[in-house]
Amino acid sequence: MTGPSISTAAGVFDALTAGPPDGRPVLLLHGFPQTGLAWRRQIEALAAEGYRVVAPDQRGYSPGVRPERAEDYRMSLLVADVVAITEELGWSTFDLVGHDWGGAVAWWTASAHPGRVRTLTVVSTPHPGALAEALRTDDDQRARSRYMIDWRETPATEQRMLADDAALLRSLFAGRVPRASAEAYVRRLSRPGALTAALNWYRSGRPDGTIDVIEAPTLYVWSTGDTAFGPVPAKDTGRWVDGPYRFEILPDLSHWIPEEAPEALNRLLLEHLRAHGPRNHHAPPAVEHNESD
Repeated sequence: MTGPSISTAAGVFDALTAGPPDGRPVLLLHGFPQTGLAWRRQIEALAAEGYRVVAPDQRGYSPGVRPERAEDYRMSLLVADVVAITEELGWSTFDLVGHDWGGAVAWWTASAHPGRVRTLTVVSTPHPGALAEALRTDDDQRARSRYMIDWRETPATEQRMLADDAALLRSLFAGRVPRASAEAYVRRLSRPGALTAALNWYRSGRPDGTIDVIEAPTLYVWSTGDTAFGPVPAKDTGRWVDGPYRFEILPDLSHWIPEEAPEALNRLLLEHLRAHGPRNHHAPPAVEHNESD
C-alpha cells in the first residue's frame, strides 16, 4: 500500500487515505495492538459514499512519531496529535471515530475541542468518566482492567508478548481479526522499539486533565462479548453525553468489532453521519492507501 504521509511538528504519521479530497472529512483512530489497517472495511464503505477518510497510525505506531519516554504518550499529547493531523489536512471541523485506545483519544478530543468535532463515534471504549467510576465501584470492571496494570511492567511484558513467535500478542485477537491483518499488526509491533512504544500508552500515567460531558452528536457501539469493557461503564456512558446520543449493543461479538462485524458497524456509522451533518454527493471514488509494513 502506498500514499502520502502526514507531517506534523511531532513527526510524520503513516495513514490510510481514501475518498474525494473535497468530501466530508472523517478521522478514524485505531487502538492497541493495531494500526489504521483495522479500519480498512470502514474506509472502503465511507469512501464509497463520498467521504474523505483518513486513518493514521497513531503515536508510537508510526515509526516517524515514536518517542522513547512513557510520559510522551500522555493523553494531552495524543489529543494534540489529532489536532495537528487535522490542521495539516486543512480540516476545521471533522467527524471523529475511535476504537479501543483510539476511542479514549476520541472522547478526550471531543471534550477538549467541541467546536471542531462535528460528530463522535466510539466503538467499545466507554466514556472515561464512566470507566473511572466503574473502576471505583464495580468488581467486574476492575477484574477486566487488571491487564492494564500488568502491562505496565517493562521489559517483562514485551518479552512475554513476543516470545514463541509473538504467540501471546497473536492470542489477543482471539481469532476474531482476519489473519492477514493480525499478521500485519504482529510484523509492525515486532520491530525494534515498536511494542514498547505501543505499551507506553499504558505506562504514561493518569490523563493530565479533566474530561467533561460531550456536546457533539455521539454514537457509542458496545458488544456483549467484550472482555475489556463490561456492561456497567457501557450503560453509564450516556450520562456523559449532553448532545444527541445513540447507544447500540451488538450481541455475542468480541472487542474487535470493526473487523469482526464490519457490515453492522458500517451501517450504524453511516446512519449516524447522515443524521448529523451535510450529505455527500460524490460518485464512488478510487481508494488509495498508505501503510508501511
